[in-house]
Amino acid sequence: MPSELDLVRQFLEKGDEQSFRQLYQDITPAVYRYALRFLGSKDDAEDVIQETWIRAVKNLSTYSEKSSFKTWLTGISINCCRELLRKRSRWEDFPQEESRFFDPTETPINVIDLENALDKLSSGYKEILLLHDLEGYKHHEIGEMLGISEGTSKSQLFNARRTMRKYLQE
Repeated sequence: MPSELDLVRQFLEKGDEQSFRQLYQDITPAVYRYALRFLGSKDDAEDVIQETWIRAVKNLSTYSEKSSFKTWLTGISINCCRELLRKRSRWEDFPQEESRFFDPTETPINVIDLENALDKLSSGYKEILLLHDLEGYKHHEIGEMLGISEGTSKSQLFNARRTMRKYLQE
């Protein structure tokens, strides 16, 4: 199976539709999960995924291969999420429409407490926490996606975790 980078190159050089389909199938689920967790709405997450891929294809020639394609695409997705929230003036008012990303077999009180605490976090803390603890990105990747230093990512994560603990203790 070709690597992510090979698929990107094949699509860029030859316009290979199969390479694009493979990239889309491999990467979209993780980027969608992030958008859904951050936005809390399936419809909004689907809109963001569509806009993310449109922008990615338009700007694919600017992809520098310094980071993985998934990291680059997630960065685009983060910008799309932020723009959507700004446009709707919902930066701090996240919807509570569904249990977005927790296993339904977990103890309900724990899920509810965790979701409520997560929804209280500032958007910056929430971004870092989701990217690092739930999506597994490294601090240097998060820094690249968000345009911040690795140290800022680490301190934001520390503060986000501390704030989550405080909310959960309440």
